[in-house]
Amino acid sequence: MSAALGESEQEPRRQVGALPYRRTSGGSVMIMLITSRESRRWVIPKGWPMKGRKPFEAAAREAYEEAGLIGSIGKRPLGFYLYEKRLKSRDAVLCQVKVFPLEVRKQLKHWPEQHEREDHWFTPSDAAEAVAEAGLAAIIRAASKRDSGLLP
Repeated sequence: MSAALGESEQEPRRQVGALPYRRTSGGSVMIMLITSRESRRWVIPKGWPMKGRKPFEAAAREAYEEAGLIGSIGKRPLGFYLYEKRLKSRDAVLCQVKVFPLEVRKQLKHWPEQHEREDHWFTPSDAAEAVAEAGLAAIIRAASKRDSGLLP
């Protein structure tokens, strides 16, 4: 890496996330998004890798903590996207989020971050429009295409 790029051009920090989805009785797919705690943007449940847990297990845990979701998590990622995470210090760090599909079976009545976030079920096209990150929007669009094979 050339020195001209400066100090900010470091490797992105790795995160894991879950793309929560369910099928309607008509067979179409719905995607759940949640709001971030700070900026209130629509995002997917995500967080840092967890010691002793595989990446997909950590993603499922984040979906539980942030949205009360219980379901079947895919072991193969749908893809990854980059975003800038604002830290409490007001600095920003570049993060790469590996996204795993989560087929939601139920949402619990109570969960750890229940009063810190909102959640909403979106059609895939509305979910892709609602998120700010182009890479996440692309994953949602690709995963929800009929017969894409990405969502079981």
